[in-house]
Amino acid sequence: MAAPAYTEFEWHSERAANGAAGEKLNEVFVSLVQKLGGVRSICDLGCGNGHIAGSLTALGYEVTGIDASRSGIRIARRAYPSVKFIEARIDGGLDQLNLTKFDLVISSDVIEHLYRPSDLVAAAFSLVKPDGHVLLSTPYHGYLKNLALALSGRMDSHFSVLHDGGHIKFFSVKTLSRLMTAHSFRDLSFTFYGRAPWLWKNMICHARKPAA
Repeated sequence: MAAPAYTEFEWHSERAANGAAGEKLNEVFVSLVQKLGGVRSICDLGCGNGHIAGSLTALGYEVTGIDASRSGIRIARRAYPSVKFIEARIDGGLDQLNLTKFDLVISSDVIEHLYRPSDLVAAAFSLVKPDGHVLLSTPYHGYLKNLALALSGRMDSHFSVLHDGGHIKFFSVKTLSRLMTAHSFRDLSFTFYGRAPWLWKNMICHARKPAA
């Protein structure tokens, strides 16, 4: 089956996506990376404008960013010239890049935009070293949060279908765990960010690839 056509997400600056909320999520992401031992090389899948990649490079990590957005890669290369950025689609052609394996693969709020989210998880598995780490974030969804959205009358606005693009997949801990384990990742754990417990904005899944 041919990959679906790609419509570019247009980036206009090197600032974090979604303003202050996006900046806070980036801080949580970076703090989780710093807690992982033995990590030197990092691949940022769906790096966008390179904001997280730039932050991690400033801390001494060797980072490679990959994204299909031409505007995002252009901004990233200008804003963070010491980082290696590659314009490529996650769902095809990464094997042809002959990249070395990474200690850690990260992906921040990308998977919920993909028609086939398994493409991203498969790409992460192929790029990370045996016994290496993956950190993947996506908006959190669960029964109580969805119930609160329904009771508050915000269900339609939250799951809006009236504009192009946006979120097309909505994960719970259970469904994201099933996707990760289906691709042979192990030792899953979750960090939650934003709002009150069980109404969180985001969740970040940490997983490891089995040792060779």
